[in-house]
Amino acid sequence: MSRSIGRTIWSGKKTRRQFLATGWQVVGAVAVGGVLRRGQVRAEVRSPNDRLRIGAIGMRYQGTVIARQAEAFGDVVAIADVDRNVREQARASFGSTPDIYEDYRHLLDRSDIDVVLIATPDHWHARMLIDACRAGKDVYVEKPLTLTVDEGKVVRRVVQETQRVVQVGSWQRSDARYRLAVEMVRAGRLGRLRRVVCATGPNPSGGPFPTRPVPKSLNWELWLGQAPYVPYTEERCHYTFRWWFEYAGGKITDWGAHDIDIAQWAIGLPPQLIEAEGTLPNIPNGYNVPTRFSATVHYPNDVQLIVQDEGRTGVLFEGEQGRIFVNRGTLSGAPVEQLKDEPLPKEHYRLYDFDNPQRPDRVGKLDAITNHMGNFYDCLQKRHVPISDVESQHRTATTCHLINLSIRLGRPLSWDAQGESVRNDDEANRMLARPQRAGYEVA
Repeated sequence: MSRSIGRTIWSGKKTRRQFLATGWQVVGAVAVGGVLRRGQVRAEVRSPNDRLRIGAIGMRYQGTVIARQAEAFGDVVAIADVDRNVREQARASFGSTPDIYEDYRHLLDRSDIDVVLIATPDHWHARMLIDACRAGKDVYVEKPLTLTVDEGKVVRRVVQETQRVVQVGSWQRSDARYRLAVEMVRAGRLGRLRRVVCATGPNPSGGPFPTRPVPKSLNWELWLGQAPYVPYTEERCHYTFRWWFEYAGGKITDWGAHDIDIAQWAIGLPPQLIEAEGTLPNIPNGYNVPTRFSATVHYPNDVQLIVQDEGRTGVLFEGEQGRIFVNRGTLSGAPVEQLKDEPLPKEHYRLYDFDNPQRPDRVGKLDAITNHMGNFYDCLQKRHVPISDVESQHRTATTCHLINLSIRLGRPLSWDAQGESVRNDDEANRMLARPQRAGYEVA
């Protein structure tokens, strides 16, 4: 196998997963432009009795959580993390005693691994996903899908080319409360939808932070990846990476990615105008995402999405005939109470193609959504597109990135969804991507 630093080149060796590279057939749908559509399957599928062999990348916090969930369907045989302390502690927590790696690319080299889980800081999601797909692995990757809008375009292309099954960890799509809320909006139980409000809470402020010697357990160079090289700062790493634009996008891409996804799932259209404002801190070597923010996102059907740092965390749908509020513990509102006497017709419980409302075969009840990881496993068996697929999550991440971009530029952005560019704003379009350090490019 040959490898370059900037891009892994795979030898194409046959493995026990070679059946996944056989011919394609379509069941009940036609592939459009080479994309694996919901309802389309490969010629051969995995037996339900086969246990997956799983590799997990990024083992702090959520990485261990999703690996535990995945153990219901397979065996974690390898883990990778740039922090030796993290990876050794993670290995000790798995009865299977997985092999451990500092560099995730060595994990991807293994032909016996079927599925890769990715739960690294945001600035690594796209590159690792792309490398895993090109290595012939199916992928479960944490949200947000990308660090920039242009990364999403590359991810979409690679997933289409490799035909891998990819589930993004926006697990609210697999929660019955959120799905029912979206079904009710789509079924007209609020009348015409007018406004959706998402509240995320404010971003923290902090700094200036001191630089320190790099801990002996940490590969700081590899942790930084595509981001600019800076001296080691403890607050840039691990959980608090979220509050730096170099690696993430604050609450808007962290918590907001969940709720904005649900909002747009119900709205059913891409945004056309983003108006946002916020307070950007100016602290040397300090958190640099906006401490306070608010945004209004306009859609072609005259719906407005309000994203703000204040208010009750969750999603509020407002229509001409009522309101629904949903979060991880609640689904409330008069239209919800009315379901006791007026349940939704069966056909309205069919969400699989809500993201492509023009498809005439978009109805079709969701298959076995017991949980988000369970849906991923079902789709691996049947070679279906998961409930939280790359296309929908690229659009969610795009809206999040555009809100942050509008704040940073201090002006509204008119979005051309078809061309995936900002109208009449060269500076904004240049910021849909960002410079990447040599050897870590997303391409």
